[in-house]
Order: sequence, then structure tokens, then C-alpha cells
Amino acid sequence: MKEKLEALRQEALDQLQGVEDVQQLNDLRVKYLGKKGALTEILRGMGALSAEERPVIGQVANEVRGAIEEVIESKQEAFQKAETEKRLQAEKIDVTLPGRKMTQGGIHPLNKVIEEIEEIFIGMGYHIAEGPEVETDYYNFEALNLPKNHPARDMQDTFYITEELLMRTQTSPVQIRTMEKMQGEVPVKIICPGKVYRRDDDDATHSFQFNQIEGLVIGENIRMSDLKGTLLQFVQEMFGPSTQIRLRPSFFPFTEPSAEVDVTCVKCGGSGCRMCKHTGWLEILGCGMVHPKVLEMGGYDPEKYSGFAFGMGVERIAILKYGIDDIRHFYNSDMAFLKQFARK
Repeated sequence: MKEKLEALRQEALDQLQGVEDVQQLNDLRVKYLGKKGALTEILRGMGALSAEERPVIGQVANEVRGAIEEVIESKQEAFQKAETEKRLQAEKIDVTLPGRKMTQGGIHPLNKVIEEIEEIFIGMGYHIAEGPEVETDYYNFEALNLPKNHPARDMQDTFYITEELLMRTQTSPVQIRTMEKMQGEVPVKIICPGKVYRRDDDDATHSFQFNQIEGLVIGENIRMSDLKGTLLQFVQEMFGPSTQIRLRPSFFPFTEPSAEVDVTCVKCGGSGCRMCKHTGWLEILGCGMVHPKVLEMGGYDPEKYSGFAFGMGVERIAILKYGIDDIRHFYNSDMAFLKQFARK
């Protein structure tokens, strides 16, 4: 049996010398060292050996197995090294090649409009104020002269979380929070950009979530003429120096008197077209003088101070500025649409 083992070792080593790839190497491993391999077949005859011969034959068998495994491992390392070198050569990078041009993104059209509005009002001395989107009933309604029984507080228009918590329906709560923070000091000149939420069905002109920017000014001897002059300067910077405005009487619980503001049609310049329904005017925002009760709730004496407020929908401004016919384009992530507003 010892002679068979020695012969097997020599045969295996001779075979391994001519191996050319990993597959051949694995085949020889199975042939000689596998469960049904040649070495196993020889060792099955150890049962016929005497007790004195078994340790000797066992030692020789281990030496044969070790010699064969050593050559196999050496061959395997050589094959792996050659494969790695081949891959490195194939994946070699030419650092002298020109780089790929990176596509530059752009600012979302709504963010562009928000930034432009902010820059206009910052140029007029306003500051930006922010507040939480999850608001209390007090700040969203009661402090704005909308008591619990007021008809404008329709439950169908508001996302209520609890009886006292809701998703804000306007950015006006930021005005009250700012007035409280100022503790009666003047002047107050802020704009409040942010998302608001109302239970509207999505269509071409409505969305359950949209962006709003409101403004607030409080001081001594603030008049309606100050409000009109401010809004005129804003629309002329936003839509062009020839743009004009008109104020129509309206009603808002938190302002008195209140007005709706129209601008000359951005498409026809006021001569009349389909966009403005041949009136020459387009509605753009609401405004008014701050209601005395709102001033009181914010900690200001209405006998001493007055103020004005205004609010506009960012989507409405963007639609007029860019001539877009459907508000849903802003939220559908259509790259063909958004690329029109990418940086040049």
C-alpha cells in the first residue's frame, strides 16, 4: 500500500505540472483528493492492515495529501494573480482623457419665484420670518379675528390633527408670532414665505399643498397709500416697469378695510386677451389694513399703531410670470418641464 501511495503522489504531481487553468486544477483536486478520489480508494484498504502497519501507512497518506495540496494551492495562487493582473490591464484608466461633462441642475421654478420675491422685499427693508407648518388653532384662527363660530372656519377646508392642532391654512400665524416676539416694538416689516395646506382637490388651479408669501408692516401713521405704493413697486419689479395695479374692495377677517389687487395683464399689457378674459386685468393677491383686534392680539395698541398686510400665492405669481396653464406642472417632476428653468 505504501508503494501505491508513493506512485499516486508522483502521478498527481506530474499531472499538476501541466495544468493550464483553474478548471483543470479543480478537476485534478477532485480526482485525487475528493471523497471518491484515488487517495480515498487506497485508504479504504487500511482495514486489512495489521495494527503495526496502520500508523505507518497513515503517516505516508498524510504526507501524500499534504504534498498534493501544497502544489494545488501554489497553482491556485498563481492563477489568481494572473487573473488580477489581466483585469488591472483591462481596466486601466487613461488619466490624459478629457473628463465627462457634468449636467448642471437648476432651481425649481417655484423656488426661483420665492427667491425673487424675497430679494425684492429685502431691497425695501423687509426681513424674512418663518414659523411652524403644524399650527395651533389659536395662531391660525383666533388671533387673526376668526373665533370658533366664524363661518370662514369651515372644517372642510382645514386638515385638523386634533381639536387644537392643524396644518396651517395660511402663513398669517407667522405674523402673530412675530408681533408677540417684538413685544410691541416698531417698526415691523416682514414677509413670511412657506407651505400651507387646505383640503382642495388637485386640478389645474388648486392643490392641497401650495406656497404662500405674506407681508406685514406695523408702525405709526401707516396708511393705505403706503400699502398701495409698496405693492406697485413690487409688481413693477416682478413683471416689468409698465405694470399697473388696481385695488377692488373685498373682505378678510384680519384686515379692515380689505382689497383684492389686480395687475395689468402680463400677456396683453392691458389691451385685453383670452388670458385676462378681455378685461385687461389679472387678480394677483389680497391685502388690507391690519384689523384693530389683530393688533391687540399681537400686543399692539391700535390707537397708537396701524399697519398693513398682504398675501400672495407663489404658484399664482409663477403662473403669471412664466405663462404656465396648469399648477400641477410644478409638482409632477417632469424633467422636460423643469429643464426650461435650469441655469444658463
